Amino acid sequence: MSAALVEVHEGPEALATAVAGELLSRIEDAQADGREPHIGLTGGTIARRIHAEVARLSPDSEVDWSRVVVWWGDERFVAPDDPDRNAGQARADFLDALPVDPTKVHPMPSTADASSAEQGAADYADAMRADGAGDFEVLMLGVGPDGHVASLFPGHAALDVDDRIAVPVHDSPKPPPERISLTLAALNRSRSVWFLVSGEEKADAVARALAEPPPDLHDIPAAGVSGLEETIWFLDRPAASHL
Repeated sequence: MSAALVEVHEGPEALATAVAGELLSRIEDAQADGREPHIGLTGGTIARRIHAEVARLSPDSEVDWSRVVVWWGDERFVAPDDPDRNAGQARADFLDALPVDPTKVHPMPSTADASSAEQGAADYADAMRADGAGDFEVLMLGVGPDGHVASLFPGHAALDVDDRIAVPVHDSPKPPPERISLTLAALNRSRSVWFLVSGEEKADAVARALAEPPPDLHDIPAAGVSGLEETIWFLDRPAASHL
């Protein structure tokens, strides 16, 4: 596992622009090397800012969006048109504006696709086995004030699941309670892991996740994820204020 790098930006706007530019650059590099990059998306306010910047900057890049495969780290198990679904937000923010191949965009199942969160998690695992690359080129993750990543929350039994790709979550402390999440084992199959964190309310979680010695991942799940080649914490100044 890689040692973490920390990159601090003045505010959320600068952070979003920097991450979007770096993402486009990484995709370009992977495609130049002959790889079809698989990227993992997250949700949340800063992710939406980044997505908007990707859409803005993409026309000046060399990215071939028809050769990019898109996945999600977690999702709310709700109706497909629920406005809180990460996939719907990403489509509205940038995917619908780019020439992506719709067969290479893999949203997690909604309540219209699966009878339960268990079935949805199993189906997504099957999709990743069938169409995944074995790892993510770049996996982007938000971090909650409690240190959670994806929908893996402190103290949850899912943190100890190491024999599955995805798990159902029934008692999320953050609504809605029903979710689907990749496991730590799946998240850690990433060349590069990028944590995207904005806001002073998350500064304590950031400081705890980056502490030495590392904290117990059951207390700060973000401490349980790192890239195979690289881990970067993209922070704005408020989020970095406790470092």
